[in-house]
Amino acid sequence: MAGKTVVFTGTLTRIGRNEAKSRAESLGAKVAGSVSKKTDYVVVGADAGSKAAKAAALGVATLTEDEWFALIGD
Repeated sequence: MAGKTVVFTGTLTRIGRNEAKSRAESLGAKVAGSVSKKTDYVVVGADAGSKAAKAAALGVATLTEDEWFALIGD
């Protein structure tokens, strides 16, 4: 995850957003609050809104919460 930019959107069910942010940062990722063409991954939880749509429009990779945990080896 080192050097990757991650955005979390929607409601995460396995862990809270603050914990998810801390976890990503501990792996060397930058956690952003908005989606841009420089975003590497958007982790999409339940009831995701405009960030998920923007990711799709920009061609940014979207992951479910389970896919995110698989990617980081958890």
